[in-house]
Amino acid sequence: MRPVAITILFFASCLGTSTGLATGVEISEWAVPYQHSRPRDPFVDSLGRVWFCGQAGGYLAYLEPESGEFKKYALADGAGPHNLIIDEHDQIWFAANTRPYIGRLDPKSGEVTKYPMPDSTARDPHTLAFDRKGNIWFTAQWSNLIGRLNMGTGKVDLIALPDSGSRPYGIKVDSNGQPWVVLFGTHKLATIDAETLAIELVELPHAKSRPRRLEISGDGVIWYGDYSRGMLGRYDPGSKTFQEWQLPGGSGSRPYGMAMDHREHIWLAEGGSPNRLVEFDIAKQAFDTVIDVPNAGGSIRHMYFDDGRQSIWFGEDTNFIGRLRIP
Repeated sequence: MRPVAITILFFASCLGTSTGLATGVEISEWAVPYQHSRPRDPFVDSLGRVWFCGQAGGYLAYLEPESGEFKKYALADGAGPHNLIIDEHDQIWFAANTRPYIGRLDPKSGEVTKYPMPDSTARDPHTLAFDRKGNIWFTAQWSNLIGRLNMGTGKVDLIALPDSGSRPYGIKVDSNGQPWVVLFGTHKLATIDAETLAIELVELPHAKSRPRRLEISGDGVIWYGDYSRGMLGRYDPGSKTFQEWQLPGGSGSRPYGMAMDHREHIWLAEGGSPNRLVEFDIAKQAFDTVIDVPNAGGSIRHMYFDDGRQSIWFGEDTNFIGRLRIP
């Protein structure tokens, strides 16, 4: 299918104090041909193919943006694929959220290799992230666990969180190889010593905060979206200080997906219908852009920045794959 491409002039908003016009950002959306399958969590391989999970459809697939063509790899075991990442050899690693294992798909053969959870309490691998050694760190939301798959041995380590109901969710690894996790069931962040597997918890300033996704800037600062309060938060691990900014959509904006672009500008997806993408300029400490995604509703759950093509990719609950191209 051919993409539906829309070029939009969007307005800039600096913490609600001014507006202006900017040009050059292009949003494109591709209708996914596999109906009602909740396409999500795209990632781009070395050939420019955009891989994504069909969480409700039980498949992995890719889109070729230039032709608009899709190719599907069915997962016959009811895996409920939730998130995927791609290694340097274009092997597709995915979280089988309902079966529970981490899988590796070889796109050439279609073969899937499974790395099962070693403990029955680890029911739901959720979001994956590579560290500098190529190991995969992951969250298991309802199991209250953070895990690591050692790529050399195939061994899975599981780290239990001390507070029940923490709901570990988004995960990123910093430049030192240390994973950071937002705990969606609490007002806390977690970080893990990669050598000892010891957990450190960081309390956010407000007890009602519920962080859902995060990004890490080049200076090691943690940025998180506060889903319950409609805030963008900043935590500096060096000074142990916080800052917060209200999103343009206000306290009910429900920020979910996040991505950081090549300029270290943060993009967040606000809830509603249609969903909106908002841009935050770290240097100016201000929101610059608010733009509707024409066909998006429900949630934009996860976003991925393709540095080589300066594009942010995302899945839409309305059965589209979307791209924000940044000039």
